[in-house]
Amino acid sequence: MIQSLFLQILFTTLALGAPLSGGEFHAESNAIGYGTGGGIVGLIVLVLDVLVFIEVLKSNRPPLHKLLWCLVVFLFPIVGMLIYFLFSNREAHKSGGAYEPLP
Repeated sequence: MIQSLFLQILFTTLALGAPLSGGEFHAESNAIGYGTGGGIVGLIVLVLDVLVFIEVLKSNRPPLHKLLWCLVVFLFPIVGMLIYFLFSNREAHKSGGAYEPLP
């Protein structure tokens, strides 16, 4: 059940990532505007979001706060990342470096 739902979501995502124009895609036309949010800008946002996830999971925050920050960044990648960098009090929550296991 879960696997079929995952496959449906995956194929839908791939279909939505196709070129929006009716014609054939040419690599020299506009690589940044290909599909819905891909390209170089999407790669940069993905890398920055992964860095936020790693920093949140390595922090000494309570597990619920870690989960909430990860959900905010996952659901709103650009806005969530900006909110995290601006308002999360990162210096107060730095830890020694190990992951804290969830209960």
